[in-house]
Amino acid sequence: MPVDCEDPVAVVFASRKASEPWFCWEQPDRGVVIAALGTVKTVAADGPERFTEVAAECAHLSGEAVVIDLTDEDAHTAPLWVGGFAFTDEGTRDSHWSSFEPASMNLPAVSISGSGAGAAMTVNMVVGEGEDASPVATAAAARVASLDSSPMPMIDPHPAQRPSIESSRTPDEFEHSVTAAVSRIRSGEIDKVVLAREVVVRSGSAHDPAAIFAALREGFPNCFNFCVGTPEAAFIGASPELLVRCSGRTVSTVGLAGSTRRSSDPSVDAHLAEKLLTSPKNRGEQGLVVERIVKALSRISVWVEAAEEPGIVKVANIQHLATPVVAQLSQPRTAIELAGILHPTPAVGGEPWKKASRVMDEVEGLDRGWYAGPVGWMDGSGDGEFCVALRSALLRDREARLFAGVGIVSDSDPAAELAETEMKLGALLPLIGG
Repeated sequence: MPVDCEDPVAVVFASRKASEPWFCWEQPDRGVVIAALGTVKTVAADGPERFTEVAAECAHLSGEAVVIDLTDEDAHTAPLWVGGFAFTDEGTRDSHWSSFEPASMNLPAVSISGSGAGAAMTVNMVVGEGEDASPVATAAAARVASLDSSPMPMIDPHPAQRPSIESSRTPDEFEHSVTAAVSRIRSGEIDKVVLAREVVVRSGSAHDPAAIFAALREGFPNCFNFCVGTPEAAFIGASPELLVRCSGRTVSTVGLAGSTRRSSDPSVDAHLAEKLLTSPKNRGEQGLVVERIVKALSRISVWVEAAEEPGIVKVANIQHLATPVVAQLSQPRTAIELAGILHPTPAVGGEPWKKASRVMDEVEGLDRGWYAGPVGWMDGSGDGEFCVALRSALLRDREARLFAGVGIVSDSDPAAELAETEMKLGALLPLIGG
């Protein structure tokens, strides 16, 4: 039903209970926002078929849903599934990721979606066959009545204790990993592999995901700002990379790889973009990503079209090479299925992936958890969108783990790749590390 709600995300952050999950997704420049609270049904899976299994179960449950619109207005009030997937099929090893499944999509108790046309609220209830729905409906009505619209907070650092910042692996160790990967690329074993770094920030007080999300959406309005919260932790980020957007049989994605810094001087900024466009290293890396995306989509599509030349995507502190790709599916598929087909692209994994994954396991030395995995939403018809969870951090009380990765190819320079991770960490580190 339509609702008068200026900031759905603020409602969710102000109203969430300590015992329930939540989900926020916002791209301010597009005017798109989804905010979800609680859960009435969770679909989880692990292993190599996790995308297929979760997609099938979500579609089955959506097909059984009874949708009641309380108004005569044309408002999008269908159920939305929200959540995401770990980078690997097996999920996570380290205890700080313990509340994040290898694959997990939630049907929230309450969701508010917004666009240029206004906001709409959906209340989900699960009632068993022959069960009296009255108590469930009464509880749902009480939950809606309790929603709080207090504004988003500002970041409030601890007044006395400065946060500590350290790399899980030293910069020298990361450079050694890059050197080892380059050696294996030059030997012909693989064409590319992505290596990630983890930086741990420990603060004097608990990290506030609401305040960090508010700062991210203000600083990165053209990115996919997301927060997946559990009672124990929150995974938050501002990703520039669309993994997949599905609308009917039309699929959109972006091949994004190759990066350089921004400058406050417009002429310098334009010069940096031009150097990026003409860099053989970055163009080669980006070409691998687009080639793999087109190949994957070609197997399931009537046609696939990629832009002839990459363009530049600029965010607050960094700019990337980006090539839009559009396809027309040969048969209907859900957004979750498509995310499974495309993940991981060479922008976050490697090429060829099976061999690159072995190299990554041996030289990266990191449990990625949900970093670089798909995060997003899907509606009852199977339409939806997922981003690649980049420029992200796992918040757990006073500890935050920040992640950034770089693509390694045959002419990668270890010092330059380390510097690129520092640039990418610059999206979140000033907000979390003070």
